[in-house]
Amino acid sequence: MDQLNQIVNTLALTMGVGWASGLNLYAAILTLGILGATGSIVLPPELAVLANPIVIVAAAVMYVVEFFADKVPGVDTGWDTLHTFIRIPAGAILAAGAVGSVDPALAVAAGLLGGGLATVSHATKAGTRVLINTSPEPVTNWTASVTEDVMVVGGIWTALHYPWVFLGFLILFILIAIWMLPKLWRGIKKVFAFFGRLFGKKSPTT
Repeated sequence: MDQLNQIVNTLALTMGVGWASGLNLYAAILTLGILGATGSIVLPPELAVLANPIVIVAAAVMYVVEFFADKVPGVDTGWDTLHTFIRIPAGAILAAGAVGSVDPALAVAAGLLGGGLATVSHATKAGTRVLINTSPEPVTNWTASVTEDVMVVGGIWTALHYPWVFLGFLILFILIAIWMLPKLWRGIKKVFAFFGRLFGKKSPTT
């Protein structure tokens, strides 16, 4: 039973950091760093660097920047587009580190899993935001942004303390994302369009 609990705990943390990175990477790093620095949790050796004050300060600064950028319609889409190249690789790296010192094959598998989950959560966030931005009022945008921040902090805390609950929540999140995929894809295409205009390329038409 102890071995099963250890496996579930590691799996929840691995999937949790990947998923959270796709929503708000800096909030995820800041949460893990503060929990590790205060002794609330014991981070795996590969993630112990997150508790370093320099890393915590850097994550806090970037979180503040994202906090405001994420709440301005249009700016949030540009921010999400640029962070496609940051959140997903970071999610893979954090997930690989979450498994600790194990067989390299497990670390690679964890990285793939974390990167995949970061992709799902990032795409869901970006697509949803584009759809929300079609509304002229700012309240919905702010509500979505704050909700995402709360989900990241709450999700990581749940993954650390109630891994079975988190895994159930994660399955539900993935099912909802799949169900919303047709609508989200329209939003994601607009993100591609923004990226295409940024670099002078055309967006996908399908």
